[in-house]
Amino acid sequence: MSFSSEVKEELSRCIPEARHCQIAEMAAILSVCGQICISADDKYQIIVHTENVSVARKYFTLLKKTFKIEADIRIRKNTYLKKASVYRVAVNSHEDTVRILQATKFVTPEFEITDDLSTMNHLVVQKDCCKRAFLRGTFLAAGSISDPEKAYHLEIVCATEERALQVQSILRELELDARIVNRKKNQVVYLKEGSQIVELLGLMEAGISLMNLENIRILKEISNNVNRKVNCETANIGKTVSAAVKQIEDIRYIETHMGFSQLSEGLEEIAVLRLQYQDATLKELGEMLNPPVGKSGVNHRLRKLSRIADELRTNKEDYYD
Repeated sequence: MSFSSEVKEELSRCIPEARHCQIAEMAAILSVCGQICISADDKYQIIVHTENVSVARKYFTLLKKTFKIEADIRIRKNTYLKKASVYRVAVNSHEDTVRILQATKFVTPEFEITDDLSTMNHLVVQKDCCKRAFLRGTFLAAGSISDPEKAYHLEIVCATEERALQVQSILRELELDARIVNRKKNQVVYLKEGSQIVELLGLMEAGISLMNLENIRILKEISNNVNRKVNCETANIGKTVSAAVKQIEDIRYIETHMGFSQLSEGLEEIAVLRLQYQDATLKELGEMLNPPVGKSGVNHRLRKLSRIADELRTNKEDYYD
């Protein structure tokens, strides 16, 4: 099971206690998957179609708990996707359908109704708890989340720009910086920061998924820190080796073209030691001197030897010119 499926499975089993929150979550599911059918004699029927069993289970449970309605469930195989099933949850009673539409505010006080349920009435999500329930239902019906082992990305696909702006607005009211991008015929509301995705999982009450994501984030951060440290140490070792190679080349050039006898006692001593102990660190070289010298002192002498070698090379070039 994918991480996204695990999140939805957990959310499908989270039933809010307050009736107004149950209605907000049901309205969110209806706004994505719902369809209103009107018969020739003006009788209403409301149907939810979904390929996600978690959505079907949640909607069926909310109908029973909130309105004490037993919905009709049918399952059929998708002819285009051989392994996928399509779940049809229908409320066939006209009276029950009217109750649902009135509670979810998909019908006006004048009983004007439309089969376009994509945008919800703001009265359904006035309270923060209802906003969280709305986001839970919306994510269940139209959301997905990437495998956090690979990337941090959560998105909700919306059929219209108005719907996307409504979802974005509610997320921003809860201090989540959601963005919108066009994708084919849809508008996609998304979050890309791990911390914001964690916060949204918390708001939707997906506690287990939140902890799983946090554990992955911690392990990835530790791994990144270790890699950075290793890379830094590798780079430092590379610099140290390169510096030692250059020092040895300079000292050998001095030995060949000038000899050590013309060097001061301190420079001659460090030159001999560096040739003898080519893998030694500056600290180790300093400890071998008599009297011992610190790293900065050793580095100063080696830099002086490098300048002498450079002067010898320059003088040689001038001679041949």
